[in-house]
Amino acid sequence: MSTADQVMTIIAKQLKRDPSSVTLDLDLQEAGFESLDVIETVFEIEDQWDIDINFNANTASMEQFRTVADVVRLVDEAIAAKGAV
Repeated sequence: MSTADQVMTIIAKQLKRDPSSVTLDLDLQEAGFESLDVIETVFEIEDQWDIDINFNANTASMEQFRTVADVVRLVDEAIAAKGAV
């Protein structure tokens, strides 16, 4: 399963949706994603890949998490950074 597929599955679970309804261009705010959802999703992603997402919950911005593709990009960047260490 690709990183994108895994991220879409995590987001679908958080949104309580069927995974097939989550696409890369899904706007998370329009789908009902709220700040707590972002935090819980970041924790789950960090646990799943043993990575650190550059994210500060105190200054959380939905801009980083506008679409599913944005989340996938952040995960890919964190995985690459981990590999570079």
